[in-house]
Amino acid sequence: MDTAVQPRIAHLRVNGERLWASLMELAQIGATPKGGVCRLALTELDKQARDRVIGWARDAGLQVTIDQIGNIFMRRAGRNPALPPIMTGSHIDTQPTGGKFDGNYGVLAGLEVVRTLNDHGIETEAPIEVAVWTNEEGSRFVPVMMGSGVFAGAFTLEHAYAATDTEGKSVRAELERIGYIGPQRPGDHPVGAYFEAHIEQGPVLEDHGKTIGVVTGVLGIRWYDCTVTGMEAHAGPTPMALRRDALQVATRLMQEVVACAQRHPPHGRGTVGMVQVHPNSRNVIPGQVKFSIDLRNASDAECERMDADIRAAAARLAAETGLGIDITLVSSYPAQPFHPECTAAVARAAQQLGYSHMPAVSGAGHDAVYLARLAPAGMVFIPCKDGISHNEIESATPEHITAGCNVLLHAMLERAG
Repeated sequence: MDTAVQPRIAHLRVNGERLWASLMELAQIGATPKGGVCRLALTELDKQARDRVIGWARDAGLQVTIDQIGNIFMRRAGRNPALPPIMTGSHIDTQPTGGKFDGNYGVLAGLEVVRTLNDHGIETEAPIEVAVWTNEEGSRFVPVMMGSGVFAGAFTLEHAYAATDTEGKSVRAELERIGYIGPQRPGDHPVGAYFEAHIEQGPVLEDHGKTIGVVTGVLGIRWYDCTVTGMEAHAGPTPMALRRDALQVATRLMQEVVACAQRHPPHGRGTVGMVQVHPNSRNVIPGQVKFSIDLRNASDAECERMDADIRAAAARLAAETGLGIDITLVSSYPAQPFHPECTAAVARAAQQLGYSHMPAVSGAGHDAVYLARLAPAGMVFIPCKDGISHNEIESATPEHITAGCNVLLHAMLERAG
């Protein structure tokens, strides 16, 4: 960037009121009575939201392209068109009982970066680009983070096209119906670096009283199905010492899931979220229990240690009780560290702008996970009230919304030149 422009850049700030107004306007598409948003991927409401965002992009002078999985790319030209764009973005599909900010903030923060550069006549060396990724939530179609996953080659376009919702409607058919199958092959689109602004979706920033989370990476995930097999028997005549109660053994292992996470701090996570008890009768000792195990940590090595830990606990319980315990890995997502240069750019921006900040890890997946496989990537977190997300009462303050966007602006400018 021209040195004569640097003093002007240092004082550059986004228009927070305009960003907030855009968020509130977009939230009206699919608004729910409780103040949230229900805008599932590739529905008519999703089409309306896509059309609205593209309209704003064109008003800002951006060139819009769409790829074959429906990802939208909105580009502001740079002085050197040969350079790959510095990209930002997120998603605008929501959970069935979603909020106004999850995903939507990242897209509209990117748009506000562009509008601010336009307002001040700032030209960057590399192009700036804002992306809208298809079906990040996975609430209608599986897999989650579909658009960015296809873009990064994590799975094929054909696999994504074949996914169906509960009514049997396919991704391909729904993309065609709403008019969002573009000509560009996913991935035939260079990326110089990628930044994503997002609400934290957890309580850590709020608990520490910090405005900005400098995200160092995304936790690795291991999902398991666990089955404990005992024997059904009558609840009255069977003495306690002679029971083969699958539920009592299962609950001990469930406690070990939590203990396992506590043995692998600071980023260990252990959750049992789904339980099926057979035969599920009031006066029958349970003969079989199936439950889910979700283990997470900040590195693949720590995830492997947690895997070994919970399997060892299961083996001890099985030997002690004589009941069968089977743990099967059903899904695995590697930990994704973000690029140190992008992480440093976010930290420098927060520092220079005077915002309190701290390192953070993301316990949830984001499109940045897949983009990080292709280019240097980083994320900016801001607090959300009580750490609540995927909920209609999800909330963030205008001050934090503005702060995160200012950090995004300056981190992107550092990379774009």
